[in-house]
Amino acid sequence: MAPYEAVEKIRDRIKVAQDRQKSYADRRRKDLKFQVHHKVFLKVAPMKGVLRFGKKGKLRPRFIGRFDVLERIGDVAYRLALPPEISAVDNVFHVSMLQKYLQDPNHVINDQNLDVQHDLTYEEMPLRILERKVHVLRNRDIPLIKVLWCNHGVEEATWEKEDEMKIKYPELFN
Repeated sequence: MAPYEAVEKIRDRIKVAQDRQKSYADRRRKDLKFQVHHKVFLKVAPMKGVLRFGKKGKLRPRFIGRFDVLERIGDVAYRLALPPEISAVDNVFHVSMLQKYLQDPNHVINDQNLDVQHDLTYEEMPLRILERKVHVLRNRDIPLIKVLWCNHGVEEATWEKEDEMKIKYPELFN
């Protein structure tokens, strides 16, 4: 076989493989279209070593907010109404960075039981300790407690370091 024939054969095989991969991707692809005033979540881009939105690593939220769509720009871009905290970010996003918000009553927190301050914050208070365990590392042991928080269910209980909780909430250990 001549060298140019070999090159043609390789190009054909690559084209077939690319077409196959495209068909797999197209089967899963959904065309997303949003209307003005729809609510959407915004995908958070991971940046290694940078602390964003209060959590690190696996606990970092993948999507944030519930933002209003202000306008559609072209076929695949949307302008969102962003809060002042993240106003440094450009407010135009590709459709792949958005996820439709579905109305769910579980997303709403009952604010009548909360002591909300003027800056729209409130303090979480622990109710009781549900469980204890010791996390064993190579050269030290870390005592942990599973804490049930006010205004949250058992499924939202979190594991906290026991010594930090003793300092913050000594009444929890009486």
